[in-house]
Amino acid sequence: MPGCPSFAYLLLKEHPYGREMLRQILSEGFVPTIIISEDSAIGDEEREKFLTRIEGNPIAPTIEQQLAELAQDGVVVPHITVSIHNTEEVMPHLAGLKLDLIVFGGTRIIRGEILDHPADGVINSHPGLLPECRGSASPAWSVYHDIPIGSSTHFCDNGIDTGELLMRREVAVTRGMTYEDLCYETLVLAGVLMKEALQGYVAGKWDEMRHPQGDSEYPTFRNASDEVLEVVAEKLSNQTYAHYVD
Repeated sequence: MPGCPSFAYLLLKEHPYGREMLRQILSEGFVPTIIISEDSAIGDEEREKFLTRIEGNPIAPTIEQQLAELAQDGVVVPHITVSIHNTEEVMPHLAGLKLDLIVFGGTRIIRGEILDHPADGVINSHPGLLPECRGSASPAWSVYHDIPIGSSTHFCDNGIDTGELLMRREVAVTRGMTYEDLCYETLVLAGVLMKEALQGYVAGKWDEMRHPQGDSEYPTFRNASDEVLEVVAEKLSNQTYAHYVD
């Protein structure tokens, strides 16, 4: 049975998604060997976009605050900043590390050598149910197409959200929830599922947990337009979304 994994944690600089996920996994003692943040204009844009999506909901402490708290207990985690998460920028920092895993805590699409480096794979939590809702703005597209809302943890391959599944779970959507609430709930659930996936790794259960996603009847979604978001807001306001639990 494998022990606690040695893993690198990659995220866009101070992205709320990555901050929440780090909080969740640290709460169970899963401490990264190294953290690599992408500091880029696109990363800034994605962070601000996500902050708007979860407006009015609490945000986890910054990465630096969480690392400072670890340091008070004598645990020092190297935190590296790169301009982009690609092979040329990231691999020099990983080359000397014997990693079991790489964990993505909210990144752009990453392909190539990075995916092949860790012994037991690269895993990501996605704020949508897979395979139905691949790509961006999953809560919006879920409401728009009346797809159940949830999050999924999966292995990363060279596709977009197409790797084998480890876990997926629905969010209980109640009447009166806003789009911002749904984005926040999937964000938190994504962190919870990553924590549980790592617990499954330690327990030696991944072989029984992992399975192919299968096909989706929907395309890989891109960012939702204002027109799509208007429909989403209207459906939530009128409570015509198809998957309320109450």
